[in-house]
Amino acid sequence: MARSAAGAVTARQMAAVMGRSLGMREATATYQTLHDRVRAGLPYAALATLVARYALTGKEVVAVLRIPKRTLARRKLARRLPPDESDRLLRLARIGALAEEVLGAPERAAGWLHAPNRALTGAAPLHLLDTEVGAREVETILQRLAHGIYS
Repeated sequence: MARSAAGAVTARQMAAVMGRSLGMREATATYQTLHDRVRAGLPYAALATLVARYALTGKEVVAVLRIPKRTLARRKLARRLPPDESDRLLRLARIGALAEEVLGAPERAAGWLHAPNRALTGAAPLHLLDTEVGAREVETILQRLAHGIYS
């Protein structure tokens, strides 16, 4: 994965954690191409890739995407997410990529996302990713870790 400045995530890194399901090579990923893909709706396969990469349960997925379980099943049949859900999925990819950058491996990132965190008053970082405010808080903690500040 391409290295970024400590605490920053590149478009390439976000594309990498979602895998080839985006229909573009990591090397050509830019924020503009990601923006265009989100507006068009990300493929369901991108969600499936993140589910496998970070060992997410169905309950966690519906919580982060803020959609009912039956709607998620319909998205799987349609093989595409609408733009608003795609945006929330990209948020998860951004935080996952940052966690991998800071912690060094997808498995470590997955463990960290699921583990209770003192800096989040005991909540698991994954449980805050349903809102941008929560994601920013998780991002701040990861940036602190990247700079060697105990969190």
